[in-house]
Amino acid sequence: MKQFTLEELLACIDGKIVLDKGNYDYKNICIDTRKLKCGDMYIAIKGAVFDGNDFTEKADESGAAICIVDDIKYKEENIKNSTIIKVKDTLKAIRQMAKLYRSKLDIKVIGVTGSTGKTTTKDLIAAALSKKYKVFKTKGNFNNEIGLPLMVFSLDESYDVAVLEMGMSNLGEIHRLADIAAPNIAVITNIGVSHLENLHTRENILKAKLEITDFFQDDNTLIVNGENDLLHSYETESFKLRKIGLSESYNYGAENILLETDRVEYNLIEENSHFRERIIVPMPGKHNVINSLIAVACARIMGVSIEEIKDGFNNLEKTSMRLDIVDCGKFTMIDDSYNASPDSMYAALEVQSSMKAKRKIAVLGTMRELGEDSYLFHKEVGAFAKNSGVDILIARGEFSKAYEEGFNSDNNFYCFPDNESIEAFLKQNLQEGDLILIKASRTLYFDKIANNIKSMNSDVGGSV
Repeated sequence: MKQFTLEELLACIDGKIVLDKGNYDYKNICIDTRKLKCGDMYIAIKGAVFDGNDFTEKADESGAAICIVDDIKYKEENIKNSTIIKVKDTLKAIRQMAKLYRSKLDIKVIGVTGSTGKTTTKDLIAAALSKKYKVFKTKGNFNNEIGLPLMVFSLDESYDVAVLEMGMSNLGEIHRLADIAAPNIAVITNIGVSHLENLHTRENILKAKLEITDFFQDDNTLIVNGENDLLHSYETESFKLRKIGLSESYNYGAENILLETDRVEYNLIEENSHFRERIIVPMPGKHNVINSLIAVACARIMGVSIEEIKDGFNNLEKTSMRLDIVDCGKFTMIDDSYNASPDSMYAALEVQSSMKAKRKIAVLGTMRELGEDSYLFHKEVGAFAKNSGVDILIARGEFSKAYEEGFNSDNNFYCFPDNESIEAFLKQNLQEGDLILIKASRTLYFDKIANNIKSMNSDVGGSV
């Protein structure tokens, strides 16, 4: 990465050298002493569980050239190598550094936000651009006020485009992320009900997501999902706006949609053109027609040809734990264990419904941050599971009763207190030919269930 001069760094973060060891050059920026390498800069971030200031001496022992702290929790005589810079707030400092670093790069940035589908859409955008440009995309879930700066620091002049995911749980967060990333193009995948617990109304969620355009000029472009009710009616004259959807009434639309178990296909309608091009996306689910249309729109605005987009989709690299269809030998698993909301639950259940199987089993957990209507949302998902052809519903979490009420099938509903009990039940009762969906909010760690299920192939053969 490009380095800041000492003068630039101190001015950017309003910092003061409190211990000068003569080390001002650094290789990379790190916030975790377990990953820190000799010559790195260490930024001591205060988190919910750990205070990075407690590890300043450890950072010095690991060879940190510079440590940026906002609290003195080291003994001066124990610091052998690191120059220590003190600031008022290290979280603000890392944001300011990332903003300055971004401003030094001659690179296009596409910012992606929305209630659901951010990561899949990010992957599809990166794929659509990949044949024309060298593309960087957010890794994992590094999409918050700590993760996004780290992604920015991962950039260099070798990249042409960065596709950066932006998450939030309250107003003001995406504003700060947009200030750092300065996106040339922004994407809003949808406005759902995630974060109602904090924001109370979907209109407030829309307001929070639109913060991604807070620093737009008239030549910036916002791409939105016109099939979403709140985004369908959104209009602006402050910058360019493009809408995608499932008809020719949008800037980028789809017709003659074909949904298969391993892909979606459709004819692309671009700006009401009579020309139709068949697009194939190697991901299942109708929602991925929408996600891929967003990617097409991004790519076309960036001057990518249709053939280049199609070639890019053919080489799609997906982020794991998001609708991964895993052949486990005697049975099949849909691993969508990364996170959950009502919209993403419906999408996953629709994919499961489209697939052939002896029995369809869904293992569903709590959906977080839905506010006062959480019980109703879980009940509606339970009913949707029943209507989608789920034969057995297994639930865990505080809203299991809501799932049961919605599913309305005493003989085929099971509730368990922990993941180990779910795994034991599945080991005893999975049968050859079963199709099992695993999905819940991240805090329930259903990814561990999914990983353990993959090794159960030789043990299946139960009787439920």
